[in-house]
Amino acid sequence: MTSPTTPLKAAVIGVGSMGQHHARVYTALPATTLVGVADRDPNRAEELGSTYGVPSYTDYGEMLTSEAPDLVTVAVPTSLHHEVASAAMESGAHILVEKPIAGAIDEAQAIIDRANELGRKLMVGHIVRFDPAIQALKHHLDEGELGRIFQIVCRRVGPFPARIRDVGVVVDLAPHDLDVMRFVSGDEPVRVYAETQQEIHTDHEDLLTGLIHFQGGPTGMLEINWLTPTKVRDVTVLGERGMFRVDSLTKDLFFYENAQANGEMWSALEVLKGVSEGRMVRYPLQRYEPLKAELEAFAQAVLDDEPVPVSGQDGLQALRLALALVESGKTHQVVEIGQGHESL
Repeated sequence: MTSPTTPLKAAVIGVGSMGQHHARVYTALPATTLVGVADRDPNRAEELGSTYGVPSYTDYGEMLTSEAPDLVTVAVPTSLHHEVASAAMESGAHILVEKPIAGAIDEAQAIIDRANELGRKLMVGHIVRFDPAIQALKHHLDEGELGRIFQIVCRRVGPFPARIRDVGVVVDLAPHDLDVMRFVSGDEPVRVYAETQQEIHTDHEDLLTGLIHFQGGPTGMLEINWLTPTKVRDVTVLGERGMFRVDSLTKDLFFYENAQANGEMWSALEVLKGVSEGRMVRYPLQRYEPLKAELEAFAQAVLDDEPVPVSGQDGLQALRLALALVESGKTHQVVEIGQGHESL
């Protein structure tokens, strides 16, 4: 791992609910120094710039020219990702684009292509990968501790966020869990089916119930909405030897053992010849801020000239799957994921 003698110059475009935290973390990392922030809201930009003692801009192009950052976080509304990401890369910066990578497949592909042409690092902000409980889950699954994976279930529900206007709940939130499913399983979805509803949000869907079938056999289930009064962030992975459960709000990982699979079923229960409750383990985890881990990994990839941990292709696949779920919700048909789906 390389330690910089001179910190990388970092900037943030879009300092709303997520971008402001990127600015905060860049000031705290040894590998980066915050050199500027930009937002179309002059008051918001000026307030954050004043907080961290850096210049603020309403014109991100002016900031890119004046500050010449090495790294840029793009945290503007999804509909502007292509425009802003392209400008940042053209200025010479490596970029982290908040998820989803874009609102359309062609725009996402254009961002990826331009990054390749210019030799820029492109990372997509799928922050859930950096959750300590998700990282631990991935480790235990890679070690084969669960055996074959049967099912992955993700619940991401809560109240409507006022920040969202340009996309529905599927494109805004489903990429988190679609990416987590791909990440922890190491498998790729081949078809999806969804039921979506539009209950309160006036422009887009605000509730999703989705099914995903993976190439290797597991089934995924998604429950996502903006209608639940309390937040739930829950991932369960069911397999031969039991079930892992992640509570992403508390950063906890649990394992519920299948006693029979581990050869510890009580003799009185053997007649059932099925799954039996075994031990429950709550793993001790070192807790840390996922955003800090994400931005550390981004900066380190730039310093070491190594691949970023969440690539543009990862972002593109999560978007492709989310749009397939939207399509299925509209048509009430199963959508196959393959070359024929490229036009979505």
